[in-house]
Amino acid sequence: MNKILSSLLILMPFTVISSYAVEEADPALAEIVNFRQYSPTFASSGQPSREQFATIAENGFERIVYIAFTNNQGALTDADQVIKGLGMEYMQVPVDFDNPLLPDFYAFADYMQRNTDKKTLLHCQVNARATAFSFLYRVIYEDVSIAEAKEDMNTVWQPNEVWRDFIFAVMTESNVSPDCEGCDWTPPPPRDQ
Repeated sequence: MNKILSSLLILMPFTVISSYAVEEADPALAEIVNFRQYSPTFASSGQPSREQFATIAENGFERIVYIAFTNNQGALTDADQVIKGLGMEYMQVPVDFDNPLLPDFYAFADYMQRNTDKKTLLHCQVNARATAFSFLYRVIYEDVSIAEAKEDMNTVWQPNEVWRDFIFAVMTESNVSPDCEGCDWTPPPPRDQ
């Protein structure tokens, strides 16, 4: 695991926070690393445990999208079997935290655009990648305001320079300006390890 992700694991809050009514979420979902419920059909989180995937299925989620590598620390190498065994769809887009690519986002967005009513959990290791993808998807495809989506993303992290530039590139391709009143896109200073 790279140093940035290691520091994020230590610093991130472990509560359910979002613009969606939190009281509607099962309290057991709040135990999942950085779980965020954005709407009745879309949420993101860090890596769920094997047992938490059962809780996710019990809460009506129909598909899981994983946007990291199965060899990441804490990842379940048999997640596809676990998730399918619980009756949910599974898709993986391996996104390099240090080099996210536009095709990575578009593969995810294309999958999301199929059956948009399916209750979906997008996850990675700590919900940094996933909140960035969630931000983009919600702004570009769900007409959520940039300010609202950015505020939700910032409950987990302030994107570093690589991710800020990636977000801007996707938005530019979609003819969406990242500018909004009160949005600070300044990357955080590098952390001493």
